[in-house]
Amino acid sequence: MIINIENAGKRYNNNWIFRKLSLNFISGGKYAITGPNGSGKSTLLRIISGSLTLSEGTVTYSNGKTQVGSEEIFRHISISAPYLDIPEEYSLAELIAFHVKFKKTVIPAAEMIARMELEPAGNRQLKYFSSGMKQKVKLGIAILTNSPVLLLDEPCTALDAGAIKWYQQMIERYAANKTVLVFSNKRSEEYSFCSNFVAPFE
Repeated sequence: MIINIENAGKRYNNNWIFRKLSLNFISGGKYAITGPNGSGKSTLLRIISGSLTLSEGTVTYSNGKTQVGSEEIFRHISISAPYLDIPEEYSLAELIAFHVKFKKTVIPAAEMIARMELEPAGNRQLKYFSSGMKQKVKLGIAILTNSPVLLLDEPCTALDAGAIKWYQQMIERYAANKTVLVFSNKRSEEYSFCSNFVAPFE
């Protein structure tokens, strides 16, 4: 999927987060969007995902020669971000069963817990998971969802060295053909697989 942003601007009240931003992301590309905390990276992610609207400018999406409307883009995107909560009253198995009712995955649902390396905790409520385990759940579901676009905001938050390696291997194995946008405050392990680097907020 191709994502094109032209002369984009977003403001809250009278404060502009960014203006006159133009970016183009090609199908299958791997992009690192870097900048300090509070610079507007997460706002841009939410605009690309369709959960926020622009104050000015446009975002367009195309799948080959077919335009995808902003109201439909959620069907084509999967996201992992620190501010997206998971329903902690569910067990991991219940969360996966709920998720696959709405979105297809690249492997059978029964195999997803093993791919997350969380088999001992499959029937445990998510509220008892550590922060690192919760992050693996968010990343695992996002990466294993069968969508052409993957948006990752600070993906290595709360991950130890072993989990960071797991994340990198998951991207290599399951996201090779996806358009991947990694929003990072310059932690290179988060975007070591990226070949395109964008710093629009510096």
